[in-house]
Amino acid sequence: MTQSLFERLGGEPAVDAAVDRFYRKVLGDPAISAYFDDSDMDAQRSKQKAFLTMAFGGPNSYTGKDLRAAHKPLVERGLDDSHFDAVAVHLQSTLQELGVAEGLIGEVMAIAGSTRDDVLNR
Repeated sequence: MTQSLFERLGGEPAVDAAVDRFYRKVLGDPAISAYFDDSDMDAQRSKQKAFLTMAFGGPNSYTGKDLRAAHKPLVERGLDDSHFDAVAVHLQSTLQELGVAEGLIGEVMAIAGSTRDDVLNR
């Protein structure tokens, strides 16, 4: 039986480490950090961990909004492709810093890229 991407990445500890490091980068980026000014970052990290776990084939405990609904207010505030790209760069660099194999990073980035139209409400 083939392992899920979630398992191949290292499971819950790997997703937790990646999300925590990822948000440190995002919050330190003046081009995108303002989109999180009104966010409860503990709740945001929890939702992101649950979402990524589900998206990577792990146990599904995600109960948040769908991507379009969750990001609609941000799109109304100007969220666009440049912001999506900045987030993607932070995700990729986070995975590289954590020593994730390039093949797995490619799989993660393909999943992330597949969300662009939903995140940007197109």
